[in-house]
Amino acid sequence: MKLPPAFLALSALAFPACCKAATDAPVIPDPIAGFGQMLFGLALVLGILAASVWLLKRFASPVRGSGLLRVLGVTAVGPREKVVLLEVGEKVLMLGVTPNNVRTLHVFERDELPLVPAPAAAPVTTLAASFANRLAQALKGRRNEG
Repeated sequence: MKLPPAFLALSALAFPACCKAATDAPVIPDPIAGFGQMLFGLALVLGILAASVWLLKRFASPVRGSGLLRVLGVTAVGPREKVVLLEVGEKVLMLGVTPNNVRTLHVFERDELPLVPAPAAAPVTTLAASFANRLAQALKGRRNEG
């Protein structure tokens, strides 16, 4: 049975893949286009992540206690041990904190707590400060030479 030419033309319009010649070469995807799609997807995911972090920081309210507890100071006395001064109402607790437990070392009344002056500001001797000083001296030396 021979099909009419009009039927063949309509079927070619409806199903273009079935009418391809068998001699057509297979379609090879363009690697640059795939790389571009991957970069676009990565940028999209990183953008969504950054927007989420910004929204969380912007609209998340900080967790606040009832105002009864306040940490006055923390000092490490070992690699995993520390001493904490904790204000609870009119009392100040000195706690020893380890990974396994928390112990009360001493309880002060608020007015009984010894006031310790803040340490004097130490001179800045960091690597950045010494680099800044050397750079300033080098620039000053160049100005004097020129």
